[in-house]
Amino acid sequence: MTHHRLLDLDQLHSMGTNMYELAKRLFPIARSITGDGVRETLNILKEYLPNLQIYEQPSGSRCFDWTVPPEWKIRDAYIMDELGNKIVDWQENNLHIINYSEPVDKKLSLTELQEHLHSIPSMPDAIPYVTSYYSRTWGFCITHEQRERLTEQIYHIVIDSEFMENGSLTYADLILPGEVYQEVLISSYICHPSMANNELSGPIVAIFLMLYLQQQRNYYTYRLVLTPETIGSIVYLSHHKTYLQEHVVAGYMLSCLGDDRGYSFISSRYANNHADRITRTIMTQQHPEFTEYSWLYRGSDERQYGSPNIDLPVVAICRSPFGTYPEYHTSHDNLNMISAKGLQESLDLMIQIVHLTEYNHYYRTTTHGEPQLGKYGLYPKQTDFNGYLEKQVEVTIDLISYADGTTDLIRLSDLVGVPVHNLYPLIDRLVKLGLLERQPYRKTTRQPQ
Repeated sequence: MTHHRLLDLDQLHSMGTNMYELAKRLFPIARSITGDGVRETLNILKEYLPNLQIYEQPSGSRCFDWTVPPEWKIRDAYIMDELGNKIVDWQENNLHIINYSEPVDKKLSLTELQEHLHSIPSMPDAIPYVTSYYSRTWGFCITHEQRERLTEQIYHIVIDSEFMENGSLTYADLILPGEVYQEVLISSYICHPSMANNELSGPIVAIFLMLYLQQQRNYYTYRLVLTPETIGSIVYLSHHKTYLQEHVVAGYMLSCLGDDRGYSFISSRYANNHADRITRTIMTQQHPEFTEYSWLYRGSDERQYGSPNIDLPVVAICRSPFGTYPEYHTSHDNLNMISAKGLQESLDLMIQIVHLTEYNHYYRTTTHGEPQLGKYGLYPKQTDFNGYLEKQVEVTIDLISYADGTTDLIRLSDLVGVPVHNLYPLIDRLVKLGLLERQPYRKTTRQPQ
């Protein structure tokens, strides 16, 4: 197995800066679960990963228990007062409109208009993010300060939108072949308008993780999936469920990774699959202040990947997860909330998780009894240790003594009391010398689809 190299601090700083610049470029785009905003976003990401494949799923398609909704297009939306001033303008902030609002062109009194306004009294300068994907309605989202300044008059309401029954939902994937067809799934979503941490940090970290993996020799095949949240992952699973069930050994759904707060992850339903153990080990050994949330706190596409009858070994990786920070789903989740440092540290975390995913096999010793370490260059020529072996020899012997084919690297790390990342070079050396053989979790032969 080729040892993956970590990025040094200079490289990480450069990648963090590049990730933040990409966030600035993507931030203004008006995204929804369908439409040109998703296409524009994916086409920009394709500049970074030219092999990213983009697909369209027709509106009206039945996918499991769901139906792909009509494609939503919006061109303009505003509230105009009697003097002709646009007092709320979607062109200035794309959170001002309820996502999937139906078209409107009418004049309303203040009392009538209030029924279609959304604000947050406890955050008077924040615009809330509100959606109505599957029931027809319309409305505007404004700051509570704006709302309190409204006066009794007649307002002209315009929402220039349309629903396209012959439209489609757009999503993308990329498959990076490894030595085996078994796969690691990396997933995020591309469907929210201008929110930086909740929307952009996940796919940006995922893109740069794939750029890193392209430079490595990987044991596993890596599959990147970028979809509109919920309906997009359901569409993707409707096409690939059986293959993914046979091939995915671990999966990581990336969300809310751009801030400078602590790390967290949302476990699978029973918190004991391969991805759970890998993530928990890295978090414990590298970021012991982390928070583990149970499956009951699920909120993104880990819901679909881990649902009954799908049961993929997927966890959600976050810093401040959705719903736990005050800026969530508001205009305060802006470019000031994320940073190059926050993004680069999250990328480094994902690289650590990927490393352990690559190494966490079952290992079996190839010898009967202890191997003669000296002839492999693993034992000192002189042994004047007052009855004690030097630490590296002791760790080597202990690790081999537990390598019976039923113990994976995480368990070996616990047993010998050495962090997993410190065991990678030793594992590489023992495999190369033929003293250990790697036994994969699952053998698969079908080529990627």
